[in-house]
Amino acid sequence: MEREDDITYIHRAIELARQGESSGGAPIGCVIVLDHRIIGEGHNSVDQLHDPTAHAEIVAIRRAGATLHRSRFKGATLYSTLQPCGMCSMAAIWAGISRIVYGAERDQVHQMYFEDRHLQTIDYINDAFADDLSLTGGVLGEACAGLYYRPTDNPPGDEQANK
Repeated sequence: MEREDDITYIHRAIELARQGESSGGAPIGCVIVLDHRIIGEGHNSVDQLHDPTAHAEIVAIRRAGATLHRSRFKGATLYSTLQPCGMCSMAAIWAGISRIVYGAERDQVHQMYFEDRHLQTIDYINDAFADDLSLTGGVLGEACAGLYYRPTDNPPGDEQANK
């Protein structure tokens, strides 16, 4: 069951995703919340920053660290419009984030958005023995999936970075 806060913050992540897309990036947005307060947010900025690690989740984690002047965010929830990739999942684990909530599931979007592997976010959490991190997927899943190419779409080859 979706919590009211989850819906509110996923809506904010969708707004951020649209901002990222309008500035030429992939439409992925992320918000990190601690004690009902946004401590970091961002959108995919890989192309704008010429930085392959500038995924929305990483940008938001960096901003949360700058806000709190620390690198661990115990009790925080990370909200993303798309199921986090392996890099972002591991960064959330290292940041001590307690909960990940995401919108679009892997099977709702084109495979180009993920590494050419079958690992899910939960696999990274399990492999890191992060049993103190919970995962909720599919919150506003259809609204979030609408930001991306669908599984049966044929996106331009130059947009398929993970292929």
